[in-house]
Amino acid sequence: MMIRGGIQVERWVVGSAKGSFADMFTDADMLRLQREQYRHDQRNHTDILHLSKNDRLKHYGLHFAKYVGRLARGSSEPISYERTIVDTVLVSLSAANTLYQHLVSPAPLGKDARQIDPLRTYADAAGRFADACEKIDHLEEFIPIARRANADVMSWALQQAEERKLDLQEKLRQRRGELRGRQFYIAD
Repeated sequence: MMIRGGIQVERWVVGSAKGSFADMFTDADMLRLQREQYRHDQRNHTDILHLSKNDRLKHYGLHFAKYVGRLARGSSEPISYERTIVDTVLVSLSAANTLYQHLVSPAPLGKDARQIDPLRTYADAAGRFADACEKIDHLEEFIPIARRANADVMSWALQQAEERKLDLQEKLRQRRGELRGRQFYIAD
């Protein structure tokens, strides 16, 4: 844990079942991705940034649930698995920024940390994130649960990107460009 500008920031290691994508993103890469996402959100998602932090977290939890649903529909879902991975990474980065969560490079998890079915792994993490969001309304402790779940969501996404040999950096750039195009009225 560290203090930046009077705000407590926690570093969270993004895990991997194999640890082999540790080379995909260094600590510096993860921080760069979070900063890029912050700038992207400032320009393109002011509607979400104007929500309270609690409402933002709930919004991200709904995104994770939506993405699990996409994956559960399989081939009947028109949005590809790969795009869902990319969207998951983008939302996880936004959630991390809202949670003052500094995601750091991957580290291996124990052999029991990953389900045989990757959808179950994602559903588990998304469900825990939703549990944290639900705890907000009851004034129960939710931040550690949300941070752990978000780190696990990111781990899942990075693992899936590696297995599919996605150029995640390029896919993130392309997807941000698509989202940027929706804000046609903003001149840079």
